[in-house]
Amino acid sequence: MRSLHRIRRLVRFTVFGLVVAAVATELVKPETERTWHGRVFGAVPYDFRPPTWKRIRDAYWNPQSDRLFSDRVFGVGWAVNLYRAKTLMEEAYARLMGQPEPVSIRMTVRSEGSARKPDVVVTRE
Repeated sequence: MRSLHRIRRLVRFTVFGLVVAAVATELVKPETERTWHGRVFGAVPYDFRPPTWKRIRDAYWNPQSDRLFSDRVFGVGWAVNLYRAKTLMEEAYARLMGQPEPVSIRMTVRSEGSARKPDVVVTRE
């Protein structure tokens, strides 16, 4: 337990140091050149601009990107592209379990006057 406590303390200290370094990086620049987003030490991304829905969607659900980790929307560090994570888990599941048989679902809809629910037919092809 003591070593876990030390690791947590080290992680907190590192994150705090990265936030301070990111803010210091921006404050060193002239006021007209401050963008409030970039990289600390050329590696860790930071962004202190107000988040937008487009940036949130691009960071956390981006089917066009093959990257698992994207730049964070607000703060320091990375975000997980959940679409890519889902794709990787589906691929891993398919490799482990084999490909399932495709299932075709057909729904027959009755006329609008009918009170019964539509029939569902499941077939294996």
